[in-house]
Amino acid sequence: PDELKANMKIKSVTPRPPRKPRLERAASLDEKNWRRWRRFRTSQESLTDPNETSSSNGSLQEASLSPPVRGRATPCSQCCEPNSLHSSPDASEASPMGKSRGSTSDLGKRASEISSAFGGLLRGKAFAGSKPRLSQIMPARPLPPMELNVASHTLRTANRIDSDFMDYRHYSQHKFGRVSSSLSDTRLHGNGMVYDNCSTDSMKSTFSLLTPIRSKDVRSRSYLEGSLLANGALLGAEELSRYFPDRNIGIFVATWNMQGQKELPVNLDDFLLPTDPDYAQDMYVIGVQEGCPDRREWEIRLQETLGPHYVMLYSAAHGVLYMSVFIRRDLIWFCSEVEYATVTTRIVSQIKTKGALGICFTFFGTSFLFITSHFTSGDSKVNERKLDYNKTIQALTLPKNVPDTNPYRSSSSDVTTRFDEVFWFGDFNFRLNKDRETVDSILNQNPETGVSKLLAYDQLTSEMSRGSIFKGFQEADIRFRPSYKFDIGKDSYDTTSKQRTPSYTDRVVFRSRYRDDIHAVKYSSCPVIKTSDHRPVFALFRVKVRPGRDNIPLAAGQFDRELYLIGIKRRITRDVQNRRVQKDQKSSSICSIS
Repeated sequence: PDELKANMKIKSVTPRPPRKPRLERAASLDEKNWRRWRRFRTSQESLTDPNETSSSNGSLQEASLSPPVRGRATPCSQCCEPNSLHSSPDASEASPMGKSRGSTSDLGKRASEISSAFGGLLRGKAFAGSKPRLSQIMPARPLPPMELNVASHTLRTANRIDSDFMDYRHYSQHKFGRVSSSLSDTRLHGNGMVYDNCSTDSMKSTFSLLTPIRSKDVRSRSYLEGSLLANGALLGAEELSRYFPDRNIGIFVATWNMQGQKELPVNLDDFLLPTDPDYAQDMYVIGVQEGCPDRREWEIRLQETLGPHYVMLYSAAHGVLYMSVFIRRDLIWFCSEVEYATVTTRIVSQIKTKGALGICFTFFGTSFLFITSHFTSGDSKVNERKLDYNKTIQALTLPKNVPDTNPYRSSSSDVTTRFDEVFWFGDFNFRLNKDRETVDSILNQNPETGVSKLLAYDQLTSEMSRGSIFKGFQEADIRFRPSYKFDIGKDSYDTTSKQRTPSYTDRVVFRSRYRDDIHAVKYSSCPVIKTSDHRPVFALFRVKVRPGRDNIPLAAGQFDRELYLIGIKRRITRDVQNRRVQKDQKSSSICSIS
């Protein structure tokens, strides 16, 4: 067929006027049979195999109404009968012109030629497998090159999932805070991001497909050495953009003075998983002061609440100071080795109720430092608390083996200058310089505007403005009531004989080497947890992450597997018990006799 097509030459036919006018002849029997067979065959193929005939149904239907006119071909016209369908546009346009001039004789001759030609087609000369072979439709313009991504550029732009889309960044941040890689079909359709199942599959594949790994990279790379611009680096820009297109990570930081209570809250969902915003964070860091006696039980409860999507990267303790770091399980490969250090601020170092605990590691190319502290208590002991701060930043020996990402901006006398992002949280014990009656009257008059009035008497706010403590640190706007001191199990402040003044003792502050790297999303307390005289305080952050080098000691996916299994088993057991209770409540009935 290729040689025949190459040798075949199609010429246009110029109509000539007839010599003598004749009456129009009716269609022959062969032509009628051909038309009847063509209609039947078209309908049969559209029912049996729509995929192969869908593109040719239109042309076949048009042909059934008016048989195609065959142009002049090469001498081997008999063997090229199948290609007679490939007549030129000029020839197809010539027949109506001739007909309008009354060329009945030529029409009769051509009708007979068509009937004989298609009679040969019906005898099997041009059909393979009883199906017509139509000419290949060539596009008028060259097709655009295919991308490596499964979702085409047009489809991704139409469904607002292209990173270059004009309103994509604003729209995604407004809806999700950060585009998540685990968007469900219901959520995608409900938020108007996609409009059909095809678009849903396209969008999900854009965020969930793994990047192919070249064989030479598997052979050559050890991921123990590399550079910032190395292609295929584990901590490089390509891998970072795949997991975080906007290069922002969500971090949950919380502090809670448990007052050494053995009893733990029944449910920690309102604490760790607040309903606003509606998406979970990538990292959870929880610091505890005066922790419960059973530290392992506390960590199990945290794992049970966060569920199977998170693993505990590291945990450390300094007396009754606890800190636990949880991270999404698919991100553990991008963390360096985790290091920690402790500082005791009491004169007697054996008593570890006051002090600081620091944990540090590098995520991709950004170094993090988390410090939880419990400073000296007392309304008037502001100077003692400032001494605790100074001792902590000088004596906390971090980092140890993990290299500093920017040693030129570090100071040997301040540990907070040796990391890109620093979060300091805990029971700082700073009080309000006001008597109890005045504080109560402010809170009772207008709880919303009363907070700003109370902060005018806050010791920590005053000292930070002077630069005497937490130099370079910031704090998000406080819009919640004082977290200390409550009656256990109640919403009322201290009703004992001491009548302690409510204060903002539990705080979360942060600093960064680079401007605008940390953005506070939410800063609040959890009033539903009432097992201690302190209310838990938490903050949500969006932190910018930079690509890193592969020459740092990696954690290699290390996490507490035993804790993970125990927490998940408890979660399953709790769910089964809740289902049984609900089932028993539905099946039970109460009969009353009147």
